[in-house]
This record gives sequence, C-alpha cells and structure tokens, in this order.
Amino acid sequence: MVRAWSGQGCLSGRRARDTDPMKAVVLARFGGVDAFELRDVSVLRVEPRQVRVRVHATAVNPLDYQIRRGDYADQVPLPAIIGHDISGVVEEVGSHVTEFDAGDAVYYTPRIFGGPGSYAEQHVADVDLVGRKPENLSHLEAASLTLVGATVWESLVTRAALTVGETILIHGGAGGVGTIAIQIAKAIGARVITTAKAGDHEFVRALGADEAIDFTSTDYVDAVSEMTRGKGVEVVFDTIGGDTLTRSPLTLTDFGRVVSIVDIPQPQNLIEAWGRNTAYHFVFARQNRGKLDGLTTLVERGLVKPIIGATLPLARMGEAHELLENRRSYALHGKVAIDVAGETVALPPRIS
Repeated sequence: MVRAWSGQGCLSGRRARDTDPMKAVVLARFGGVDAFELRDVSVLRVEPRQVRVRVHATAVNPLDYQIRRGDYADQVPLPAIIGHDISGVVEEVGSHVTEFDAGDAVYYTPRIFGGPGSYAEQHVADVDLVGRKPENLSHLEAASLTLVGATVWESLVTRAALTVGETILIHGGAGGVGTIAIQIAKAIGARVITTAKAGDHEFVRALGADEAIDFTSTDYVDAVSEMTRGKGVEVVFDTIGGDTLTRSPLTLTDFGRVVSIVDIPQPQNLIEAWGRNTAYHFVFARQNRGKLDGLTTLVERGLVKPIIGATLPLARMGEAHELLENRRSYALHGKVAIDVAGETVALPPRIS
C-alpha cells in the first residue's frame, strides 16, 4: 500500500490511522494518459496546523497534463498523487487549528510541487491554504474555481492592477482560465475584449465579454485597433503563449501591461514592447486563503460563476486528461471537473 502522507498531531474529529485506506489516482510514470493507476493508499495523521479533508471534487488543469507527460520531472518524484483543485469537507483538524472545525465545507489548491495533490479521496493541507467554500456553489463548481480563480486574481488584481474603465484583451476566453478572467474583469468594471472561435462568441458574450474576435480568421491586432479606434488596450491577459507574447504589445496603449500565465519554452523577441514602455508580468500563482476569500465574495454576490464543460469520476482520470489536452477536438467550455465522491459523467460532443 502506498503511503500518501506522514506526520504526527493531536486531532479533533475522527482520527485517521496509518492503516486507513483510501482510493487515489497515482501517476506511476511520466507519459500518456495510461500512466495513471487507481490504487489503495494509506491515510496518515495531520500536523498541528493542518486539516484533513474528505475530497468531494477536483478538476483538471493544463499544469496537470504537463506534469503527467514529464515537463516537470525534476520537481515531481514518482510515484505521485498530482492534482491542484479541492472542494470537500473537513474531517480532522490539528491541535493548533482554530479557523475550522470538522464538518466545515472548504475549497483550496494544494501546495504546488509541495506534496500529494488532489486526485484522491482525502487530502491533508496546511490550514493557511484553505478557504471556506462559497455557500452558493456545489463541490464540483467550487473545485473548478480554486487554481484558475487564484491565478486570475493574482494576474488581474495583484499584478495588472486592472481598474474601472480600462480595457483588457483576454486571449482564450472560452477556456477554463478565460471564463473566470472575463467575469472578474467585468466585476472590476473593465471593458473586455476576448479571442474565441466564432462558435463560442455567444458563450463568451454571455459571460460578460463586450467584444469577441475570431482568432481563426481575424488578426486580433487589427481587430483591437478597430474596436478601440486606434487607442489600444491597457492590459493583455495571455493564456495561450507562443506569439501572443511578441504580438500582444501591438494592441497596447503606452505604459500598458501584459500578464502571462504560460511557460516560455523558447526565447521571445519583445522589441515591440520597448517602444510602448510595456510592463510584463509572468504569473505562477501562489496559494493563500486571502485570494480565495476575495473570490468567495465575488461568487456569493453573483458576479462570478465557475463554468464546467465536462465531468468524470475519479477512476476515469486518464479520459479527463485526454479531453482537456485535446480540447479543440471537443465543444468544451470551461473546466473538466472530477466527481471524487460520486460517479457523475457529463461529456461534451466531439467536433467532427
């Protein structure tokens, strides 16, 4: 039996024993979607400033399939439990935890590259990472928000400092990050332009986008110039990578900001940014309760709602990865959620 966590602690709630079993999807090797194995692993005790959570739902992110295929092999020793979104219920709290009690509904992102992740029936987390689940969200919805929501918050609120009346170009508005970025930008009071396939324009407008650009047939630089009457946008949010880093400054006003959440595998020529005094921000979001509390406020006011495009049970994790990794082959909007506590299946149609 795989040992999932270690630690000692004086606990309240039902106490886990080293022999308590749970199911987990374990990454046995780096590679394709067949690299996962459903195994029995042991549930261990928590430290004084930790909580143990019964996981009801998780979700799949691009970071997950990047880890699976070996992009971060030096940072993920195998076998590993990966995954970066959790919504569930606290079952145990450590002796020095006062913020939560057993039975509280919570959501959070496990520490990235810092231990076991969310592809399991239970998880132990440092209490400072954990937030109270929004009361108006299901566990599936809440689990679809934690990593993308904190990433968007870090990108638009903390780094870009987007303000009322500014205009933002969001690349990839129909994706898991883009759907939340549109809603948060509108909650801030910004004008939103986004790129999406023509068939997704009605969808992104329903989320709050003011204009949409079909990236398959239209040059977004020319389109933004026309939409802004040559002024340009104050902020670009890059969820795509590639030449969006080099060409996005062409859409900016002077002293504009580009925020990217995408790795840079090759050197980029950013000469177009120089003449506009552009500021670049590269975001790898750090998790904390403060960002979750900010998101919860927006969610409970009805300003942000997670978008779930597909749902699968824990045992079908490989299929979930294939769906997200090849999302352009499907009519997929938003996130791929995983029903850990149940067997929900809801799949988008494949695009012929």
